[in-house]
Formats: sequence, structure tokens, C-alpha cells
Amino acid sequence: MSEPDVSKVLRLFKEEVKVINVGLEYFYKELRKQGVNAAHVIWQPKPELEKDLEDILKKIL
Repeated sequence: MSEPDVSKVLRLFKEEVKVINVGLEYFYKELRKQGVNAAHVIWQPKPELEKDLEDILKKIL
């Protein structure tokens, strides 16, 4: 069995870090304070609804 090629992994440590942050804006702001190139995506999980309310909303929408 041959040795794994780690050159691609090592190259990552020489490149600028780029982050896509999903959810917590605080984390994004802290990254930016440190000079990290980051983009922030505003996202939150779908709220849990009671089944009857969910059915009504599906009919309306």
C-alpha cells in the first residue's frame, strides 16, 4: 500500500481561510474581527407547528 498524498491537505494551511457562516451571527462577527474572509447566511430552522395549524397553513399557501 502506498503512502497517502498529503500535499493537498498541507496546501490548505497556506491559503487564506474563507468561511460561510450559517445561523449564528455572533460567530460571523467574531470571525470578521479576526480578519477572516467570511459570509453570513441568515437561517433558522423551521418552527415546529401543531399538526392542525400546519395543515391550515398548507391550504392557505
